[in-house]
Order: sequence, then structure tokens, then C-alpha cells
Amino acid sequence: MEAAAKHFFSSPRFAVAGASTDPSKFGYKILAWYHQHSLPVTPLNPRASEIALPSKTYSTLPSPSALPAPTQTSLSIVTPPKVTLAVLKEAKAVDVPAVWLQPGTFDDEVLEYARENFRAAVAGEEGGSNGSEGWCVLVDGEDALEAAGVSWTAQKL
Repeated sequence: MEAAAKHFFSSPRFAVAGASTDPSKFGYKILAWYHQHSLPVTPLNPRASEIALPSKTYSTLPSPSALPAPTQTSLSIVTPPKVTLAVLKEAKAVDVPAVWLQPGTFDDEVLEYARENFRAAVAGEEGGSNGSEGWCVLVDGEDALEAAGVSWTAQKL
């Protein structure tokens, strides 16, 4: 899984499927993490046209197929398992290279699909943080960035 996380962060762009306008939701927190680590990120949300962080407002896109450069974009997913599977299928159709399934976003079917259809799929308990569901960008992201040799600058939320 460490190799998958390293591959994930070797992409030049990132997107968050399930990005939220609600600061209490993980879709907001994951978007904020990318912003705070000065990484180029695009929020995906089919119902909101923009998501405002305290220091920046991001325009959203509705889905992976709307990404301007999907083959250069790694996709973090923060959606329920049934939605996740549909997002993964769309991401595969546009050749997204790597996905990171946050805890709670997958079941066995979703996990199997992700591992069979992407060059890198980060998910599950194997080798992740001490959390009950394993790999989380909020906990494991900085180690994965370091492993990928990505330098970043802390940015205000």
C-alpha cells in the first residue's frame, strides 16, 4: 500500500470526489488538507458550484469526466460505497491513474474494483494509520507525500 500511496502523490494534479461545502464533513476537511499542503486540487460536487475555504473559494466540477486533465489527476474519494463505485467507473473511463478511498467510502466490491482497475488504489487497513479503517489522507498523507518526494509549503486554510 505504501507504493500505491507514493504513486498517488506522484500525480501533478488532485481532485476530491464528494467535496463538501460543510466544514464539519470529511469532504470539506480533505479538500482543506490539499489546500493547506499547497497542492493543486479540484473539488468534485454535482450540486454545489463552488466551495469556500476561509482563504480561497474553489469552483467545483460535477464529476471525474469533467476534469481538464484526468490522466494527470489522482482522485481522493469521500462518498458512500454505492456512490464510490459509480465514481470509480467514471474515473476509469477517463483514465484517472490513481485513487485514494477514504475510510467509510468502500465495501469489498468497491475495494476489489479499485484494485483491479487503477494503477494505484490506496484503501483498506494494510499498513495505514492507527485508525480503525486504515489509510486516511488526513493522517497518512504527509508520509505519502514525503515518500513520493513531493515538496510542499504549508498554506493557511
